[in-house]
Amino acid sequence: MSDRTDLLEERLAHALRAIDDLSETVARQDREITRLTARVEMLLMREAERETEGSGGVILGDERPPHY
Repeated sequence: MSDRTDLLEERLAHALRAIDDLSETVARQDREITRLTARVEMLLMREAERETEGSGGVILGDERPPHY
């Protein structure tokens, strides 16, 4: 019976360690998502301001600038 108990305790310890590691990973990812979401929001606001002001944009490829 002691061997079975030891095996269960060992498996439980490994499971608890895995849960702690996953919890830490999820918390880190949540912080990163929050930071990136704020950055995207800032960039969207900045782009909206640029469009409102009508101050040029980036010309891609063979695209003609707006003043042509």
